[in-house]
Amino acid sequence: MANSLQAKKRIRTNARRAEINKARVSRIRTFVRKVEEAIATGNKDAANVALKAAEPEIMRGVTKGVSHQKTASRKVSRLSARIKAMA
Repeated sequence: MANSLQAKKRIRTNARRAEINKARVSRIRTFVRKVEEAIATGNKDAANVALKAAEPEIMRGVTKGVSHQKTASRKVSRLSARIKAMA
């Protein structure tokens, strides 16, 4: 258990940040899922629109520190490649 005031404050701060980060990751997953659902239905236009909405959200996760820059770039690249491969 934390003894100093600063350690107790860090516990509170970390709990708040964890909640915010959890919500942000969930939001990113939702946007990615919408892109994948559009790809699964075969609707290329809807998939493009969903990707255009998801890309800034994924990259915002990088600036906020919930994911690594290369991980986000790889995710966007693979989604766009899957959309491009659609007939």
